[in-house]
Amino acid sequence: MKIFYSDHLHVPLPEGHRFPMPKYHLLHQRVVEARLPGVELLPSDPATDEQLLLVHEPEYLRKVTEGRLSEKEERRVGFPWTPELVIRSRFSVGGTINACRAALVEGIAANLAGGTHHAYADHGEGYCVFNDVAVAVRVMQSEGRLQRVVILDLDVHQGNGTASIFRQDPTVFTFSVHGAKNFPFHKEQSDLDIALPDESGDEEFLAAARWGVEYALRESRADLAIYIAGADPYEEDRLGRLKISKAGLMERDRLVLELCCQAGLPVAIVMGGGYARRIEDVVEIHLTTFRLAAQYAGRAVSCIAR
Repeated sequence: MKIFYSDHLHVPLPEGHRFPMPKYHLLHQRVVEARLPGVELLPSDPATDEQLLLVHEPEYLRKVTEGRLSEKEERRVGFPWTPELVIRSRFSVGGTINACRAALVEGIAANLAGGTHHAYADHGEGYCVFNDVAVAVRVMQSEGRLQRVVILDLDVHQGNGTASIFRQDPTVFTFSVHGAKNFPFHKEQSDLDIALPDESGDEEFLAAARWGVEYALRESRADLAIYIAGADPYEEDRLGRLKISKAGLMERDRLVLELCCQAGLPVAIVMGGGYARRIEDVVEIHLTTFRLAAQYAGRAVSCIAR
């Protein structure tokens, strides 16, 4: 199983910034220390302008690359502009492209970044500069590797940018389980949305995930699943508003991987959000996702070969 990383590219943030940028490096370290069987860690490739322009508007890409975002646009993204931010964002998108290519061959692969589902074609928001999943889908389609994709978004926030980009596109099925009252406060329409009330626990969350994934896989008739495995439904997440335990999140991962395997569907996994009070909890949740994925890797090849 190939896992791609880009945490070696540092992004400077102001003191006290609420985004937990160190989680990427800490997770990379934990994956190395865990010695997950069959896992090969590889650096991501950067997304090119040509690839980004399959999704993003030329003027937006120019503003980002040339540092011409307005103060309002920077606030909407949530990060101050720096050259390092642009470079890291390109590599984060490239990691998802790499993971999709690898998953189509080997059955399962992952990116130790990505899930930037709030980025629209013409602007970024919610700590998302470029929409890695949308770009990866368009790259796979443009290269003739597949026709149809299902996006399984189980981050606590709706993937509004992704839903907007693929609105009325029959080749891409977007499914999101998220907090009804959480960011973004204006929701877009996915192909399937399940909005949960504040304080929802494991039982409600897992029932929604199971029903939604089964429906999405059946209706999408996809060639590839992209799974956004956010850590932010966790009960101790500062921005989550749900009450999902670590055991519940592990069962979410197992459920997604098992259903995709049963359907003979390759899976590319990306991280999504995670803002727990203890960054170690975020890292542990993501590590569990990749540990389970490594266990499924052997089965994944036989599943997609059926």
